Amino acid sequence: MDEHRYDPRAIEAKWQGVWAAERTWEVANEPDPSTQDARRKSYVVEMLPYPSGEPHVGHMKNYAVGDAIAHHKRRTGHRVLHPMGYDSFGLPAENNAIKTGVHPRVATERSIDAFRRAFRAWGVSIDWSREIASHEPSYYRWTQWIFLKLYERGLATRRESAVNWCPNDQTVLANEQVVDGHCERCGAEVELRQLEQWFLGITDYAQRLLDDLETIDWPEHVKTMQRNWIGRSSGAEVRFHCRALDTSYPVFTTRPDTLFGATFFVMAPEHPDVLKLAAGTPGEAQVRAYVNHALTESAQERGDQEKTKTGVFLGQTVTNPVTGEEIPMWVADYVLMEYGTGAIMAVPAHDERDHAFASAYDLPIRHVIAPADGSAPPAGEAYVTKADDAVLVNSGEFDGLTPHEGFERIVAWLERERIGRAAVSFRLRDWLISRQRYWGCPIPIVYCERCGMVPVPEDQLPVELPEIEDYQPRGRSPLAAAEEWVATACPSCGAPARRETDTMDTFVDSSWYFLRYCDARNDHAAWDPSVLRGWMSVDQYIGGVEHAILHLLYARFFVKVFADMGLLDVQEPFQSLFTQGMILGPDGQKMSKSRGNVISPTPLIERYGADAVRAYILNMGPPAQDAAWNDSALQGTHRLLARLHTLGLQLAAGGGGPLATAAASGITQPADPTGDALTLVRKANWAIERVSSEFADRFGFHNAIAAVIELVNELYRLPDADLAARRFAVATAASLLFPFAPHAGAEVYELVSGRRVWEDPWPTADPAMLAAETFELVCQVNGRVRGRLQAPSAADREELQRLALGAPGVAAHVDGHEVVKVVVVPGKLVNVVVR
Repeated sequence: MDEHRYDPRAIEAKWQGVWAAERTWEVANEPDPSTQDARRKSYVVEMLPYPSGEPHVGHMKNYAVGDAIAHHKRRTGHRVLHPMGYDSFGLPAENNAIKTGVHPRVATERSIDAFRRAFRAWGVSIDWSREIASHEPSYYRWTQWIFLKLYERGLATRRESAVNWCPNDQTVLANEQVVDGHCERCGAEVELRQLEQWFLGITDYAQRLLDDLETIDWPEHVKTMQRNWIGRSSGAEVRFHCRALDTSYPVFTTRPDTLFGATFFVMAPEHPDVLKLAAGTPGEAQVRAYVNHALTESAQERGDQEKTKTGVFLGQTVTNPVTGEEIPMWVADYVLMEYGTGAIMAVPAHDERDHAFASAYDLPIRHVIAPADGSAPPAGEAYVTKADDAVLVNSGEFDGLTPHEGFERIVAWLERERIGRAAVSFRLRDWLISRQRYWGCPIPIVYCERCGMVPVPEDQLPVELPEIEDYQPRGRSPLAAAEEWVATACPSCGAPARRETDTMDTFVDSSWYFLRYCDARNDHAAWDPSVLRGWMSVDQYIGGVEHAILHLLYARFFVKVFADMGLLDVQEPFQSLFTQGMILGPDGQKMSKSRGNVISPTPLIERYGADAVRAYILNMGPPAQDAAWNDSALQGTHRLLARLHTLGLQLAAGGGGPLATAAASGITQPADPTGDALTLVRKANWAIERVSSEFADRFGFHNAIAAVIELVNELYRLPDADLAARRFAVATAASLLFPFAPHAGAEVYELVSGRRVWEDPWPTADPAMLAAETFELVCQVNGRVRGRLQAPSAADREELQRLALGAPGVAAHVDGHEVVKVVVVPGKLVNVVVR
């Protein structure tokens, strides 16, 4: 058979033209959900791409997975919404503009064009009528509207915060711009500064974000990552008063039962009062240097139990509220700002890190918990226990209580004395959204000397980005240099005012785009709640696990806020989540330009066709796992498509009848097949069952494609099976392959049936054809396998026993022995017990 007649370029152009001309994948919104047709809705979304340069094979994997799911859903009775957009604001485009002089908008829109062309060339079944891009004013108008709604509810606030500062470039740096404590652009050592910044109050939703993880179908490891990031702890909040500043510092502790053992007080380097406390003390310069150096280490490094503990005395004291003692205040990098309040009461006798610190700096260690039998706690280490075989000591009226009892009684005492309370703490911190960069969504706030902060009225949105030529942040946002844009009138009093020059974190843009998809052309609102009622929540979300924390958490937060505002009827954005693995370079390493191992799909598509590349990517292994690229395996996938196409051509043109005959009768399973035809029909039904089960489980598409390969191999093995059986098997193979290789699937299905595969329902397996006539009977003697044979599926116990005893391997081991009993497990094995 001639496999060289497969021309993917012509076939793919043909079907892409059909789908574009007929707008095949568009789906309309119904104004009232009660008027929708009988099909269930299915909303399938891949994480929208950041358009930079051209898409690579990693992008292709993401959209190949999502597209396969969308195709399967359409053919199993669902109305499918499968849209596309671009996360098109962001730092890379701005840095590129600084480097090349090309305006971020120009570079971004060039890249969007490249992505759009690629998606069409890949044959992804996108509803293009809903295409969006976050840098377009028609989109960020509503991002600004969302900010104003959060501001109205007290969830968008401006306050002082510690930020990364590059002294050379005179600019604030985002965390991603800090590499090993140094500016990624100039290499200068980064410092800590306190600046006014905008925050979104995600911490108000911490408990709901935690609780509602139980309501969604996400991979457990992703849920665990979010639980750990939210970080709920139960304990007490206790206030320690500092006379020097006449202020009280709250600390959160999970061990209020050890409060009498607090002998010093430690603050995180990022704590906003550290430099204030050290000001004017002999150690001020040392404190400042220590704080700046702490920024060079990650939170993980600083929190390492084995790391040598370091710190600097702040020259001040606080009062232990239960003992009345003045205890010294220190700054130390093992205390993290993201946990509790950024300050701790240090109890070195009962905490390993505090003990190591106290030992290093010769600070007091006082035991306040001891074994109940009166023996001494272990020397030279922290005695960390909450067990009831220990009691409180050196704790005044609370001596003799167990740690649990002490916890309850001391918290009650703190509340009576109004110096503390029972509390729950979260590791989660409010979301810092201020960015001192140009290429982002402007924050719709103006500053008036008379009125203060004033939100821009909704009817004046969007506040559009001005055109500027210099994107360099020179100690402030590049927007600050656009004086004509900055100068404006106060919306409240009309007096001269100045616009906010920070832009929003791009995660704000990507935290609601899936809502806009549902109502993308609405000029009067971000969305119509009645329209979203017909689509939300997203039924299947697909993307990389690297977004498990920030993007996925922020999107969940936004949806809960919108639900509280009455704008949504759901509490979660994504009901089911699939996280695909990375495609590694041929060297098994993560793809990067510096390694020279980035795989572009474009030359591969020119040589093998988009279908071959798509199907190969899905056949590399479990889609949830990483896999290394292999060109020779791609060639094998191309051969599969060519062989299937050859079978289609044979049936259509000269393999047993004209195409019209097939089209007129449709593709149905032949009745009462026998011989090779029966074998082929059974294999086709087996493939249907196998592929369908992979869609129902966790998308093991490599197994699904392997099943189609087996079916195609069977067709080549049985060339003399009758026409009806071959036509059924070829149509089945094309139908099952369509979600993974849509052009080839559509072409072959049309060749043998005259029909459009996406308009026909997903095939269902015939249970009668799944029941095999025979099965492999395992034959054992005293539990050891002595043979295997094919036995009739309908054989009773006596027949199975007779067959097993007649097997040569069994007979040889039974001869000369007494048969004690024969154990028969129908459908599986026979075990002969002898002595």
